[in-house]
Amino acid sequence: MTRQPDDSRIGIALIGAGMIGPSHVAALSAMQDRVRLAAVVSRRPERALPLAEHYDGPAPRFTADLSEVLQAPDVQVVIVATPPSVRIELIGALAAAGKHILLEKPLARTLAEAEQVVAICAEAGVTLGVLFQHRARAASVAARRYIDSGALGALGHVEIAAPLWRDQSYYDELGRGTYARDGGGVMLTQAIHTFDLALSLTGSVTQVQAMTATTPLHQMESEDMAVAGLRFANGAVGSLSVSTASFPNRGEEIWLHFEKGSLCVGRDQLMVHWRDGGREQAPQTPEQVAKHTWHQRVIEDFVEAIGSGRAPMATGQDGLAAQRLIAAIERSSEAGRVVAMSDPLA
Repeated sequence: MTRQPDDSRIGIALIGAGMIGPSHVAALSAMQDRVRLAAVVSRRPERALPLAEHYDGPAPRFTADLSEVLQAPDVQVVIVATPPSVRIELIGALAAAGKHILLEKPLARTLAEAEQVVAICAEAGVTLGVLFQHRARAASVAARRYIDSGALGALGHVEIAAPLWRDQSYYDELGRGTYARDGGGVMLTQAIHTFDLALSLTGSVTQVQAMTATTPLHQMESEDMAVAGLRFANGAVGSLSVSTASFPNRGEEIWLHFEKGSLCVGRDQLMVHWRDGGREQAPQTPEQVAKHTWHQRVIEDFVEAIGSGRAPMATGQDGLAAQRLIAAIERSSEAGRVVAMSDPLA
C-alpha cells in the first residue's frame, strides 16, 4: 500500500551505499507498514540511484549533503553503513541532531574510537544499536532459549570457529584489509559477527592467549587468521580459530559444551546433543531466508526498542565487548603472552 510522505511511520535514512546497501533497502522495503526510507546519503548519489530498485515504495531522496538528514524532521533513525574510517565525526553530528543510530559493524577502527562512539551517543541521549545480524538467525535464537532454560547446566568448554575464504581480489579493492580504512582484517571485518554471537551466549572473557598472522595466501596489511585460548568469567575455557584463508568457505560454527549436553550453533540450524544420547534440531529444517531477512529482524527490533524505551538486540556496549576481545587478541599476539581483559592496554 502506497503512503503519503507525511504519514506517521518512522523515517529512516541510510548513510553509505556500498555492498550491503541492497540488503538494507530490501529490508526496509519489507517493513513499509512501520517505516519509510526517507533518504540515502552517498558521496556519489548518482551511483547510489540503483538502490531504488530494491525499494517497493516512493523513491527516497538521494543526496551527498549530510545536513539534509541532520535537519530533516521526518528522519528519526539513521542506518550508518560507511567504512569505519569515517565514523567519529559522522556519529557526533547525528547524535547532536537527536537521531537514533543503527550502526554496521564494527563501531570503529580501534577500541579507543569505539569507546568514543558509545560515549557520544550516551551523552546525547540517543539509542545506539549495532547490526550484528547473526543474533537474529533462528538457530541463534533457539540456542539462547536452551541456555536460558537452565536444562543444560553449567558451561564448561567453548569452541569458536569461522573458517572463511576471501580471494585476493577481495583485498585488492582500495583500502580493504588496511588499518587506515577498516581498522584490521578478518577479526574486525568478518569474525566480529562470530565473536559477538559467541559472547552473547557464553558471557564475558577474562583472559586471552593468542596468535595472529597474515598467511602466504594473501597480500594485505592486516591479519587474515587468528587463533586464541580463552578463559571465561563463568569458569569455562575455550578456543577460537578464524580466518579468510580457509578454502572452501565453511561458515561459522560455535560449540558450547555444558554439563548435560552440547550445542552446535551453525548458520542454518542448531544441534543439541544430550549426554543421555538424545538429539534435537532447531529449526527442524534449515532456515530458508532472503538475503535481507536477518537485517530486517535487527532493524525491526531496533524500531521497537526505540518505541518502547528498551535496549535493542545488540547495543553499543555489545559492540564494545566484541572489540575489546579483538583488542586483547591483538595485544596477546604482539606481546606473546597471556593478556587479561582488565589490562588497560588490552
